[in-house]
Amino acid sequence: MTAATPDPILAHPSGLPVLTDHLMTGSDYRESLRRYRPVVYVDGQLIDSVVDAPSLQPGVNALGVTYDFAHDPAMAPLMTAVQSSTSGKRISRMLHINESAGDLLNKLEAVRLLCQETGCAQRYLAHDALNAIGQVSARIDDARGSTEHRARFAQYLQRVQDEDLAIGIAMTDAKGDRSRKPHQQANPDTYVHIVERNAKGIVISGTKAIVTGAPYMHEFLVMPGRHMGPEDAAFAVCCAVPVDAKGITIVARPAGRPGHKVEHGAPLFSRRYGQSTGVVIFDQVFVPWERVFFADEWEHSGTLTYHYATHHRHSCIGARAGFGDLLIGAGALMCEANGFDPGEMSSLRDPMVELIKITEGFFACGVAASVYGAPDEYSDTFMPEPVFSNIGKLLLATQIYDMHRLAHEVSGGLIVALPGPDEDHNPATAATLAEVLRANPAVPYDKRIEVARFVEDLTASYQGGWYSVISLHGGGSPAAMKQEIWRHYPVGNKVDLVERLLDRGVLHDETRVITQNRQPGRCCDTGCTVPGQAVMVPLPKPHSR
Repeated sequence: MTAATPDPILAHPSGLPVLTDHLMTGSDYRESLRRYRPVVYVDGQLIDSVVDAPSLQPGVNALGVTYDFAHDPAMAPLMTAVQSSTSGKRISRMLHINESAGDLLNKLEAVRLLCQETGCAQRYLAHDALNAIGQVSARIDDARGSTEHRARFAQYLQRVQDEDLAIGIAMTDAKGDRSRKPHQQANPDTYVHIVERNAKGIVISGTKAIVTGAPYMHEFLVMPGRHMGPEDAAFAVCCAVPVDAKGITIVARPAGRPGHKVEHGAPLFSRRYGQSTGVVIFDQVFVPWERVFFADEWEHSGTLTYHYATHHRHSCIGARAGFGDLLIGAGALMCEANGFDPGEMSSLRDPMVELIKITEGFFACGVAASVYGAPDEYSDTFMPEPVFSNIGKLLLATQIYDMHRLAHEVSGGLIVALPGPDEDHNPATAATLAEVLRANPAVPYDKRIEVARFVEDLTASYQGGWYSVISLHGGGSPAAMKQEIWRHYPVGNKVDLVERLLDRGVLHDETRVITQNRQPGRCCDTGCTVPGQAVMVPLPKPHSR
């Protein structure tokens, strides 16, 4: 750990001096993983060293980018943030507690930029969880008239920020029989739950079924994945555990497509960057009280899930916009390599514009959710506006398949009909293929097929299917988003409007359920907050990076 010193490159937009603590580089991150010895299985094999395992390299590489970008002078103002309400230090944006609408916008842009580079940055989940846990800790203390939970979380948060840790989110339980609640399951270990409490801490057991980046994280944040009732109190637990804590076993998928061949001296995109997911089994894992943020407080479990989901759906908008940028760029390059100018052909221009409309349409919802964000009632955290957050996530979740289709439409069938990469080096076939499969005279054959295989990799491969599924279900199913939109949308305001215009005189009948959901302030020019707060960092021309 280096001493905190003023850093002129990372000056605060206000001009005030900023203290910078140790921000790891990608190399530092890789070396830090060597200090951990998690029990990890990939494809049936016990992994001796996560950082050296070829099957996990694309995931480690992707997280490394989040660290390296924080040291790039051009990107650092976006990839880092000043935690002004607490330490005053400049920290990773991925571990920052939002303090303004500007912070929400900067996070959205940072996630988009990272996912342009890596496909999925993964580390932003920690940001979403830390913000949500901070909000719920404040609620529990206010309900109890204490400061215990705030203090415990603040101490943990400071350590995570100071050490620049990668945090995995262990939220989605195995669930068992979906028609039954946790306490009704034949096997209680389908949900993580408390099996013992003592003066030193708690002991937990159970299974989290989908943990993003599980093998190459430093710690897990264990969180409930649903609202719990009083009979499910033992399942309402939120705590932090090191990835190599005794009793934890990780059964993971490979990250990306690590086994695929290198082509033309450069690996496939998903061979360079990818994401592992893991089933994490907790077997009698001890957690000291200083790492427990709540235990048995079932009445707060639904609040935590809601806050995390809103933050996470807002982040997902930035992530899939970055993925959309990759498809837009690759689609345009394929048009050029095929000998066409999409600006001159409506059959190509129209699908390209449709792809742009989809990507920027759901991203605009993320911008609106940031601008209309509001401070949390109990904590210092700024919360994205839930309706726009859920609409943006719903749009990307249901239109990801259209994005793939449009990329296929403008690229042509060659993206899946090309001979395999070995033929590029086969003396019996390479010269002929280079001649007959060239289209635009200005674009060499090898450059054309590089783009074609890039599109195939992102949309028509194992990895392409994976991007579709995480877009659809990541952050909750479309049904969950629709429920949140209906729950928060001010339908009552719209009913009042029509009632007034019709002069029906029934505006004040509060027994009418349909009129009860009102949100004052959503009909004015600025909404509940003033857009464009000064804490936003100067950004380049949108999405030209």
